[in-house]
Amino acid sequence: MWARAERRRLSRACIAAAALLGVLGGCAVGPDFVRPQAPAVTHYAPGADPTQTVAAQGTAQRFAPGAQVAADWWRLFNSTRLDTLIAEALRANPGLEAAQASLRQSEDTLRSGYGIFYPEIDAGAAATRQRFSPQKFGENAPASIFNLFTLSASVSYALDLFGGERRMVEGLRAGVELQRATEQATYVTLIANIVNTVVARAAYQAEVDATNELIALERQQVGIAAVQVRAGTVPYSNVLTLQSQLSSSEATVPQLEQKLAQSDDLLAALTGHVPADWSPPQVSLADLALPGELPVSLPSDLVRQRPDILLAEATAHAASANVGVATAALFPAITLSGNYSANGTTTGTLFDASGRTWSIGANLTQPLFEGGTLWYKRRAALDSYQQTMALYRQVVLAAFAQVADTLRALEHDAAALKAQDEALRTARDALHLVQINYQAGLNTYLDVLLADVQYHQAVVNQLEATAVRYQDTVALYVAVGGGWWSATNVTTDPAQEKPAATGDSP
Repeated sequence: MWARAERRRLSRACIAAAALLGVLGGCAVGPDFVRPQAPAVTHYAPGADPTQTVAAQGTAQRFAPGAQVAADWWRLFNSTRLDTLIAEALRANPGLEAAQASLRQSEDTLRSGYGIFYPEIDAGAAATRQRFSPQKFGENAPASIFNLFTLSASVSYALDLFGGERRMVEGLRAGVELQRATEQATYVTLIANIVNTVVARAAYQAEVDATNELIALERQQVGIAAVQVRAGTVPYSNVLTLQSQLSSSEATVPQLEQKLAQSDDLLAALTGHVPADWSPPQVSLADLALPGELPVSLPSDLVRQRPDILLAEATAHAASANVGVATAALFPAITLSGNYSANGTTTGTLFDASGRTWSIGANLTQPLFEGGTLWYKRRAALDSYQQTMALYRQVVLAAFAQVADTLRALEHDAAALKAQDEALRTARDALHLVQINYQAGLNTYLDVLLADVQYHQAVVNQLEATAVRYQDTVALYVAVGGGWWSATNVTTDPAQEKPAATGDSP
């Protein structure tokens, strides 16, 4: 009877304690992290964003505000060799592999952090042979030798009354967000670097070819001028002038070939190869198509898409959680514990009532004097949080400026390329007229060579302008976030596995 009454009293006490924990469990010291709002603007550039560029080389690029950014936007350049190169890099790039491993590590760390919300239960078993001497306790009796078998179990549970543990897990969740943003940034940067390097390599190769043709013409000029000097028709200074121009042109070839080699080596590294065992695909500018319609994410969407903004947000979220952890450390910590063991001198007597022991209890710890350590740790956490929020705003401002710069750059690229196309057309027409006049005896062959030099220089200038337009197109896709959110293989968020919203119990 007494045992049943005792059990009923213990049951009522447990119910009351559970109710108290339910009330206190919802309490978590702040601050609760709130995602910062996007800047209250509707466009990026001063005045208004451009709607389209002028037509250059038959293409006028149009800007589509709010349009969806394709996850595989590089396919819009319509190059199967480029597609194959990017697919190879996504499989073998060590940097992307490391970022993915870091993300998995943070997810597993978060999952392990959820264990703090559950009781810790341990079981133990021991078998010992002991010699006991009563004289140790002042008794004059002979010593005895016996065996002792023990089975034990213990339970402990830390009451998270002030949310310190929840804030710690919230910080782990922010760490997952941070690593996911890092993986996204690595993914977007990798693809952009490959496309930019392919474009640059194609431009360098075309410039090398055009420059070598130019050098051949300039050598002919020098030879003709030397003949004219020997004939006494022109001064020797003409030869020196032409020779200087020839030397300048020849000096640009090694520089271009060095850049070409560096592009090859970079592509090898980006695709996970050593340069000695890999040859880059031959992609020319003519093999690439320029996208005609470019998506421009709305400002309200940009702050939820760009990996660098998401990374800064996750950093601020983690700092906010650290403030809660430091604040909770100022308040009492309560741990409930219980132990049970069965003891016997033989295995047969292990479960006898006389050998059973148990204990239950609660432990409360309240910091009273720490020399200001806990207080200033909280102040330091607040300072860190304020710093991360300031850095977040700085990243957002830089992102908005980058989109504005890229939009204007594409507008100016098209205008510059249109002018270069006109200059090339004029140089080509001039060369054609000089050739006709030469055939009619109205111009010398030196005039033909000079017109040809001007034409080839216009070709080089147009190649450079074309490459810049392609690369600024890539820069816009990167500036609006890279389209990673449009991919179908989105990484699962482990935070969704537990209903652990900010400030709530799991």
